[in-house]
Amino acid sequence: MAVINPHINFNGNAEEAFTFYKSVFGGEFRKIMRFKDLASSGIPVSEKEANKIMHIALQIGKSNMLIANDVPEHMGQVNENENRSKISISTESREEADKLFYGLSAGGEIEGPIGDSPWGSYFGCFRDKYGIEWIVEFDSNEQR
Repeated sequence: MAVINPHINFNGNAEEAFTFYKSVFGGEFRKIMRFKDLASSGIPVSEKEANKIMHIALQIGKSNMLIANDVPEHMGQVNENENRSKISISTESREEADKLFYGLSAGGEIEGPIGDSPWGSYFGCFRDKYGIEWIVEFDSNEQR
């Protein structure tokens, strides 16, 4: 079966955000590459962007990966208030849902407080302090 791994673009604060995500999820960084790691005569990298993140990957659980990069300034700013997509987390318990919901939403804006939903799951949604939108859900009827 295919695995889906969300990839997030940041405006220069990918490392800060991923250090925060690691503090909530645990896990280890599988890879961190900076733009300076790619620099060569054919791929010039400005001093201002040398330490920005070209690729970072945080292993979450056995088969999930959260991936990100900083967008180089010459490519324009990422719209941090876009609302076309959310990262959805399905948890194994209410306790895990609470831990992730309250951990990731710290300093952010809660859009839907976590609690029992009309459709029968334990559900909440928010925008974290980096502008990323998340859904956290526990459904005791789902097969794991």
